[in-house]
Amino acid sequence: MQVNEQGQVVIPPEIRDRLGIAIGTELEVEIIDDVIQLRKKSQQNRGKQLVEDLRGKAPFQQTTDEIMQLTRGDDGCTGR
Repeated sequence: MQVNEQGQVVIPPEIRDRLGIAIGTELEVEIIDDVIQLRKKSQQNRGKQLVEDLRGKAPFQQTTDEIMQLTRGDDGCTGR
């Protein structure tokens, strides 16, 4: 593999296929001494990041209890 003018490296197709790396797959980079280690970003980290990105962005100021009351209705039942 070679680094191009933009600092990019092409991962060979056989490695991408074996590891399930497709277009848009997020990778983590770790440097250990003089070794560059790439790994697929775990789905759990992605979910945590989504929650963190959304935290505090609701367009309204209701509490969780108030939202649950609206969801359940006046009698507290979900209709099941």
